[in-house]
Formats: sequence, C-alpha cells, structure tokens
Amino acid sequence: MTPKSAAQIKESAVDLAIQPPVIPWWVRLLVVAGALLTAMGAVIALIRPAMLVSPHDEINQAVRIYAGYLAARNFALAIALFGLLALRARRALANLMALVSLVQFFDVVMDCAEGRWALVPGVLSFCVLFLLGAAALSGYPFWRRAAWIID
Repeated sequence: MTPKSAAQIKESAVDLAIQPPVIPWWVRLLVVAGALLTAMGAVIALIRPAMLVSPHDEINQAVRIYAGYLAARNFALAIALFGLLALRARRALANLMALVSLVQFFDVVMDCAEGRWALVPGVLSFCVLFLLGAAALSGYPFWRRAAWIID
C-alpha cells in the first residue's frame, strides 16, 4: 500500500464534503413521524390542555402555564428534528434523538408514577425507537465509549 499524496488526501476530503451524509430511510421516517407527534402534542397543549389531564381534573391558570411550557419544549424539539434532518447533520441528529428518547423515558416514568398505564406502551415504543435510530446514526451503541468520542 503506497502512502497517499497531499493531492489525493485533499481530493478525498473534497469528495466527502460534497457528498451529503446518508441517513437511512427508516431513520428519516422515524424522525418525521416523531417530530410530527411532538408538534401535535405542542398544539394540543396550547389549544386543548384539558386533553392532557384526567376528565375530572380542573383546568386552571397553573395548568395552562405548564401546558405552555410543554408546548414550547415540544415545538423546539420538533423544529430542531426537522431542521437537522433537512441539513443531514447525522451527529447532531443522533444526539438530539438521544435527548428526545431521554425525555420520552422520563415521560414514561411519570406516566407509570401517576397511573396512566394506557399511555406507557406508546411513549415507551417512541423512546426505544428513537434510541435505536440514534444508535444507527452514530454507528455505535450508546453504552459504548466510542459513541461519545468526537472524531
């Protein structure tokens, strides 16, 4: 194997810069579906916060304030997911998907603690799928050190 010349190295770097990173179709589909669901949760929190609580619970100003926080969080995550997917920013998208997965995990914990058992399977599935998508984008499982090292 002969060593590469400076011109060959530069040409390889230019080729890499020109070709956008490939994101698997199933990850793209997952990100779009997850971003849409997250955005829909934000819209529901703004328009009908009563859908977020039990039918017998009172909707007061405190509930509306926290629904606004939920909407802000969900809109930010959805916009960032769409934006990073459009930019094909694999590493940043993988990191954001891991964060969204962590948020969903804590949503599952809260659903279990508050007895909202009907929501647990869907939210847990969303959590696991996003974690698997993030692992696929990063190329490493998140429990390995290599997933967190910058090249």
